[in-house]
Amino acid sequence: MRKNIVAGNWKMNNDLSQTKSLISDLLTKVSGTETKVMIAPAFTNLHIACELTKQSPIEVAAQNMHFAENGAYTGEVSASMLKSIGVNTVILGHSERRAQFREDDAILAKKIDAALQNDMTIIFCFGEELEDRNSGNHFAIVKSQLKNALSHLETKDWENIILAYEPVWAIGTGVTATPDQAQEMHYFVRKMIDECVGGHVADNTSVLYGGSVKPDNAKEIFSKSDVDGGLIGGASLNADDFMTIIDAFNRS
Repeated sequence: MRKNIVAGNWKMNNDLSQTKSLISDLLTKVSGTETKVMIAPAFTNLHIACELTKQSPIEVAAQNMHFAENGAYTGEVSASMLKSIGVNTVILGHSERRAQFREDDAILAKKIDAALQNDMTIIFCFGEELEDRNSGNHFAIVKSQLKNALSHLETKDWENIILAYEPVWAIGTGVTATPDQAQEMHYFVRKMIDECVGGHVADNTSVLYGGSVKPDNAKEIFSKSDVDGGLIGGASLNADDFMTIIDAFNRS
């Protein structure tokens, strides 16, 4: 049975004081939820986030990591470093990393392998640009991103994989993807996993939606059968908004 997950990607926001305050606010609200809740603060605040969320339902994730174990990689962080402070989940392949830092499928495949070798859970992001959507090439782009980065994995590795579909054209552009468009792509992805890995993996892999989920659209998006939650950006920086999104995932 796949999990319902809402993960907040805080990106390059919140200093130490703001991180403590937001986590404190979330801790007063999040108890009792059946949805798996994750937050991904900046690297500088990961350790304190892990300390503050001990014995809570909130899991702390990193926003990125390097594929090397150690070495001359100034400014980078390895999987073992993350594990040493209690971080067991990492976001890889985010659209901003792909576009702004030129991370391609080959680099991401190496990062995935490093994370798996360290028994980490991976939130793997993928998605098409506006020109791909307009040209009708969006399915081919998504298929290529998934195959190039994940096709070498063994079946058991998929236990540590969470997928996050990011329609880049619908993030901060003023253009909105409909819940039906989200469901269409999520269904395509799940069918692809079924064909490539097997039905058991397809049925048990959570596929999150990362296309500007807000408090006012979360319930409709999360009602779709193949949408298992969300990777939330800006709305996760406000405890009330984030909790509204988490609560919207209760389909009952």
